[in-house]
Amino acid sequence: MADTLGDAPSESTLLRHFRTLDIPTGTREVFGRFEADYPNELWVGDGLHGPRIGGRKTYLFAFLDDHSRLIVTGRWAFAEDSVRLSAALRPALQSRGIPGTVYVDNGSAFADESLARTCARLGIRLTHSKPYRPQGRGKIERFFNTVTSQFLTEITPTGANKTDDITPAGTGSTPSLSGTTVSSIDELNALFMSWVEVVYHQSIHSTTGQTPIDRWTAGWTHRQPDRRHPDVIVEAFRWSATRTVTKSATVSLQSNTYQVDPLLVGQRIELTYDPFDLTGPIAVQAVGVPAGEAVLSEIRRHVHHKAARAAADADTGAVNVTSGIDYLRMVETRHKDTITAAPIHYHHAIDNTEPAADTAPAVGQATTTDELATKEENR
Repeated sequence: MADTLGDAPSESTLLRHFRTLDIPTGTREVFGRFEADYPNELWVGDGLHGPRIGGRKTYLFAFLDDHSRLIVTGRWAFAEDSVRLSAALRPALQSRGIPGTVYVDNGSAFADESLARTCARLGIRLTHSKPYRPQGRGKIERFFNTVTSQFLTEITPTGANKTDDITPAGTGSTPSLSGTTVSSIDELNALFMSWVEVVYHQSIHSTTGQTPIDRWTAGWTHRQPDRRHPDVIVEAFRWSATRTVTKSATVSLQSNTYQVDPLLVGQRIELTYDPFDLTGPIAVQAVGVPAGEAVLSEIRRHVHHKAARAAADADTGAVNVTSGIDYLRMVETRHKDTITAAPIHYHHAIDNTEPAADTAPAVGQATTTDELATKEENR
């Protein structure tokens, strides 16, 4: 209205009329110009379809901090399922802290009960967007557009000879066959991590006027991230299942049979287990009270069927053959140089200004650069 007529009612006026006419306006928390007030108040997660690597389709799971636009985690995988989602989310919770809310869509991986259990165990509020209504997801969608235009256009999968092998889903452009040749999922993840840290996190965001890393850091000036013990996070990512104990004091899980305490016969119990090792310890709870462990008595399956494909996705990497300007390799080299740089020697950081004549050094304090350097070397 403003563009075509030169004027328009204010947003508050329109919303007031909508409410009067009983016209739904949606959830205000995720509409319009909403932005979290501080880091880790809200993480927004989503998935992106990527190129084919070795003839197999790839998928990116990413979570973005709504306040800073920092990418708390991003990981490429060969499948869009709950196992790969957990593999992406778990390191973020360990390194970035626990968010207050996680906002995701209704894809099968995000709607899986394993994510709900993880969030419940860690006290995270899990919110799903309404089907076909992506309001509040603009920031992560914008990031995916950046990934497509700046990162995926530099990727050339080995053996790519068809347009659909190198064109990201949802785009109409075809990347050229020059740039960085990628032949494994490990290479793709390594390059992506370097690009996020060196390029995306260091670029000024047009909306915030700050780089994501600077805005993230500034947000912790008077706050501390919610850290949890690693064992607590590991337990939160275990899977659970509810079973009724048979008269012979056994339960079945993934075609395996387990023996439990005979006192639990006829009761509903919860089994907590590692989906990648069904022969390992399985904790038993009855009415929320620990009731020992389930002992394996008959095994037919060592790995949960949902985790079997992920367990078989071991990638040994490959040698690269590049052509043209290898932009992403340069970014990766810069990233490695940054995180492996030699530490600055103590005497390089010393103010060489001579002390005032009436200023005496503190007890045990060195008075010259050489003495300071010597003390540091001795330390």
